[in-house]
Amino acid sequence: MTAHHMPDELTAGSLSRRDVLRASGGVFGLSGGGTSAGPAISFRPDCPDATTRPAMRDCEDATTAGCADEHPRTKELRDEATRALERDFSTVGALLEDGFVPYFDLLTDGDSGGWSHWLNPRYIGDESILDAGRPAAIMVDNKWWRPLGVMFVATRDGEQLDDPPSVYGGADEDADARCSPWHHHVGLPGRYAWWKYQQVWGDGAETGLRLPCRTPCMMHVWTLPNPNGVYAHGPPPQGSRGGPPAEPAGFETSATPGEDELGVDVLAEELLNSTVAERSRRRDS
Repeated sequence: MTAHHMPDELTAGSLSRRDVLRASGGVFGLSGGGTSAGPAISFRPDCPDATTRPAMRDCEDATTAGCADEHPRTKELRDEATRALERDFSTVGALLEDGFVPYFDLLTDGDSGGWSHWLNPRYIGDESILDAGRPAAIMVDNKWWRPLGVMFVATRDGEQLDDPPSVYGGADEDADARCSPWHHHVGLPGRYAWWKYQQVWGDGAETGLRLPCRTPCMMHVWTLPNPNGVYAHGPPPQGSRGGPPAEPAGFETSATPGEDELGVDVLAEELLNSTVAERSRRRDS
């Protein structure tokens, strides 16, 4: 992953093309040094679980003990997500048109293969949580330009929830029968990515100039076969992502899905346009 220095100042009201390129290029600026200013990344005594390497933890009261791919609610939620992806979010162009933006992991590869999270600030900022028709995020395969599933983020009206709802089974029910597969990221890359998202597309007020101790609680619902289950943290293996033919781009580009990796060089202009449009919408609202 390419490292960059963070801009001296980056807010929703002062974005340049260079800023958008930087913000879309992955987790960057972690090395410090130079004179560029950014979030305080030193260890904080109030963040005992924070790590420098990627790491996640189960959210409080989370459990996968009762989660089963064959459970009626799991099937229902996965079917809802599948219909939403097929109907409204089948291409990258459709994601861009609806206001989704890459969650700064666009260039990651690693053992699981290239894939990216795309977050929608409108859906993160509304009242919905487990609404597959308004997913907080969609996971996309960077080779086939294909959605792999949805991700829910435990926020209401943009505010982080400490007690996200169970998929099924109430808080008073036996933990072995409850499915609440929420996790949050406590590693430096994930915390930094959420901070950067807030600075560029959120209001930035929640995070300020210090990295949060953790991200909000999140949970995946994979719509393509995943050997680790519908709610697995990791993506389906590359061989389970549908293969050729690739999905159409859905927007004007010289890149060819299936041949060209979905990356910043492909998306720079579209991301700039979508960011400017979002800023205009906020001014008018």
